[in-house]
Amino acid sequence: MAGTIKPRDARELRQAVEWALNEGVTLDVRGSGSKLDIGKPMRCDQVLDLSGVSGIVDYAPEELVVTLRAGTPLREVEALLAQRKQMLAFEPPDLGPLLGRAPGEGTLVGTIMGNFAGPRRLSAGAARDHLLGFSGVNGRGEAFKSGGRVMKNVTGYDLSKLLAGSWGTLAVLDEVSVKVLPAPDQTRTLLLLGVDDAVAVKAMCAAMGSPYEVSGAAHVGDRTALRVEGFAPSVEARVKGLRDLFPDAKMEELGTLESRAFWREVRDAVPLGADADDAVWRISSAPSDGAAVVARIKAAQPFAKAFYDWSGGLIWLALPARDDADHQVVRAGLLGHATLIRAPEKVRAAVPVFQPLPPALAALSARVKDSFDPKGLFNPGRMAGV
Repeated sequence: MAGTIKPRDARELRQAVEWALNEGVTLDVRGSGSKLDIGKPMRCDQVLDLSGVSGIVDYAPEELVVTLRAGTPLREVEALLAQRKQMLAFEPPDLGPLLGRAPGEGTLVGTIMGNFAGPRRLSAGAARDHLLGFSGVNGRGEAFKSGGRVMKNVTGYDLSKLLAGSWGTLAVLDEVSVKVLPAPDQTRTLLLLGVDDAVAVKAMCAAMGSPYEVSGAAHVGDRTALRVEGFAPSVEARVKGLRDLFPDAKMEELGTLESRAFWREVRDAVPLGADADDAVWRISSAPSDGAAVVARIKAAQPFAKAFYDWSGGLIWLALPARDDADHQVVRAGLLGHATLIRAPEKVRAAVPVFQPLPPALAALSARVKDSFDPKGLFNPGRMAGV
């Protein structure tokens, strides 16, 4: 059974990595471990527990930036921002309950390492777009920094974009600076009722292409949800514009509190249901292709359950438990990528969890890994087969 190393600051973190490098020890890098079951199963010599490297370093509300240490829980960051009516605009999801864990356990850095974003991804960008800078240690035992605490043009390669979505396989971060934005004063959601998938995708794309600044577009069951946020007079006018865009549709409207509850559920994939045995996939495709992707999968696997976010570009899919998680069915003809978010360990060991890369991109990915972590210290095998 692997032992645990728990550094308390950046100096101890670097010492831990240097020791692992000298001893040839592999490290299971984790914050709270809330996303440990995403990816290939790992067999590491030691757990590098970052929960002790925690706390807010600096918060400058007037500059819209917060700096924090790697083990800081996401809930602490969001509570701090809420005091000043600010938010993480990319709407980081809480996937703990989906993965059989308690809600609110994840860290912000863990969310960034998975490059997870919620419904506002359409208007606000991905997690990586909000990472201003970081400091950390690479697999050579070298401390390094990238970016800073302000938005600026990048000269050379933007390492923040590279590290986001790397699942802790390239470097161990000890501190990050993240852009924040003012929270909306009011939120309204227009629901189009009794709509099938194909019609819903067309409606969502029409709404996103309108001048009404829709910040969320999802389709759950037979309801298509369009979210509008901002100051009350602006929200009122834009909701009216959306109503006029669909004059023949049957509609309902959710106020601010109901809207926030609805979009939290979409963000956290709650509509998939509570069957813990289902394999859960997260599929990205062109929004206009979303309904066709699900229809093809359901033709081969009629018991599939799905809902759409990002105007149809993000599909959350649940399939009955099978030893191969139906990965060939899911990925057949997919012009996008599919990630297996939840499945038993034996299934994740047997199938590609992340979308397999074409040979040229796989070779490039291997060279990037070798440049950051030539000895394979960090999370070895987690992204194997990418």
